[in-house]
Amino acid sequence: MRRVIFNQKGGVGKSTITCNLAAISAMEGKRTLVIDLDIQGNASQYLSGQRENDSDKTIAHFFKGCLSLNLFGGQAGGLQDIIHETPFSNLFLLPSHPDLEALQGRLESRYKIFKLKEELDKLEDFDEIYIDTPPVLNFYSQSALIAANKCLIPFDCDTFARQALYTLMQTLSEVKADHNENLEIEGIIVNQYQSQANLPKQLVEELIAEGLPVLNSKISPSVKVRESHSESKPLVHYAPNHKLTSEFRELHKEIHA
Repeated sequence: MRRVIFNQKGGVGKSTITCNLAAISAMEGKRTLVIDLDIQGNASQYLSGQRENDSDKTIAHFFKGCLSLNLFGGQAGGLQDIIHETPFSNLFLLPSHPDLEALQGRLESRYKIFKLKEELDKLEDFDEIYIDTPPVLNFYSQSALIAANKCLIPFDCDTFARQALYTLMQTLSEVKADHNENLEIEGIIVNQYQSQANLPKQLVEELIAEGLPVLNSKISPSVKVRESHSESKPLVHYAPNHKLTSEFRELHKEIHA
């Protein structure tokens, strides 16, 4: 199963959700891969404690290979050799790199938008793949949406985020119609949810009334998230008994039901 976590609005918790769901999958015994397509590399740092400086050991190497064909027309390099082990059993990482930014224009102009899907179709070593994306609809996020089976949408209970959500739903419909008929919107993840506040409850109720696929599981705000970032440990490893960890477990259970 390949899941992409995507929203065109920044600061909604894409990397946090990606890494914590992946860590739970790995802890349950599934060989799990996180692909970090965000130039900022937050997911990479969260799972490894550092940013990989050598671009030849990152996803940038794969995309450079898409632009460099050998004499027989074959693609130079695949994904298998740039996948890293993490400190956590069954959890693997394909890290990001700043070189992605400079590559984007050439990849777009040469229409390499399907290359990631083609390569992932060949990758049979993993039970679960989670793809973290940049907070914009660009070449990399479109590549992820084309390569994925399902899309999870983080939503942070804000009026501006709600307006952006409608645009996002239209974008996903267009990607599905034009490039990936098998893409399924798995659900909207309500993040930073304050159950005692009126506005978040009202926003969520209105989204549900409009028929949007809001998931039942909600993620509360907590300083534990920032602490786990600082320690480079997903919550199931950093604070296994914390309320927030339980919420992520419930979310993971819901999307795998």
